[in-house]
Amino acid sequence: MTIGRTAAITAVGAYVPDQVLSNTDLEQMVDTSDEWIRSRTGISERRMLKDKPTSFMAIQAAKNLIERSSIDPKTIDLVLVSTSTPDMVIAATAAHVATEIGATAAFGYDLQAACSGFLYGMSTAAAYVSSGRYQRVLLIGADKMSSIIDYKDRTTCIIFGDGAGAALFEPNDEGLGLMDEHFRSDGIGRDHLYIEAGGSMLPASSETVSNGQHFLRQDGKTVFKFAVSNMSEATTKLMERNELVSEDIDFFVPHQANQRIIDATAQRAGIKPEKVLSNISSYGNTTAATLPLILSDFEDRFQKGDNIMFAAFGGGFTWGAAWLKWAYNT
Repeated sequence: MTIGRTAAITAVGAYVPDQVLSNTDLEQMVDTSDEWIRSRTGISERRMLKDKPTSFMAIQAAKNLIERSSIDPKTIDLVLVSTSTPDMVIAATAAHVATEIGATAAFGYDLQAACSGFLYGMSTAAAYVSSGRYQRVLLIGADKMSSIIDYKDRTTCIIFGDGAGAALFEPNDEGLGLMDEHFRSDGIGRDHLYIEAGGSMLPASSETVSNGQHFLRQDGKTVFKFAVSNMSEATTKLMERNELVSEDIDFFVPHQANQRIIDATAQRAGIKPEKVLSNISSYGNTTAATLPLILSDFEDRFQKGDNIMFAAFGGGFTWGAAWLKWAYNT
């Protein structure tokens, strides 16, 4: 349980590309159908970013937050970008984003925890603010998944999309903000959800490119099983530790991996369906961007003091849950 000064989300922003890749489009690319995709994933369409890098979406999401909140970007102390698809391995995408949005007093760096990236980033941002060292931390989740997807592989190409979302963390003296968290990881995940080449273990070569080893690969059944069991367990443990029951939770914000995973996780955690927020039908799985896109899309439904439970699961494996008290009314 958080004691003393807390760190609250005080503003949100988002960006998704205009180009839509529908299930009908995918029917022309791989052996699949609109009905098959909908029934197994809950996804109807996803967004695609053409001819621009991940930083473009991160910048747009940050600018959307700045516009909606009317803050001066020069007052931002730190920019964190959670992403699995940085513009380059070196230099940090966050440094570029900070410069482009006018956060001239800020420093920035990237976080990588795959689909858990924004959730883990919430902990990092809140820790900086609650320590008293920094006043405003901008956390962005952004991924151009289309840059690492093999559009001949129907196990991945039907699921992922591109997008970005942002949240601003500031001090709070009313007992609102990030209250507690329960995070875990297990290295067994590198055998089931991974990109084989491009790292120090298997550097890029003409052979790795021709073999398609720079695309995301996953064992869908194993990922499904681990995602449901671990997200629900983390959520349950966090609720028990804080003596929360289902009725205390106003909204459940799960990583948008697959609608069946979302439903099964909520059911196991004992959270009623009407409290579960989902936009996967429109965006697919945007990896680190799923949670902030939910916050942006549903911001007008949140009321000051609402208990919001987050859960995520990603490559590594990485997973966890976080409990946040919403700090403002729209």
